[in-house]
Amino acid sequence: MASSYSWTRKQNEQFENALAKYYKDTPDRWHNIARAVTGKSADEVRRHYEALEKDINKIENDQVPIPNYNDHRFLKNLKLQ
Repeated sequence: MASSYSWTRKQNEQFENALAKYYKDTPDRWHNIARAVTGKSADEVRRHYEALEKDINKIENDQVPIPNYNDHRFLKNLKLQ
């Protein structure tokens, strides 16, 4: 089974789609979401959700600094694809 710290783009898409389908009041929500996400357990998807909630709360409470895109050090390290 994949590590809970390692999420592919496909797994994140599956996770987002499952969150839209299984609301908070859905019985066995995390088990249903885990069935929709390849290689993840109910506990892994629940922890992923909780980590995202923490990140969103930090952003909404201005606890994440806004990057200074005019900073030349930032631009020098930026790799354009």
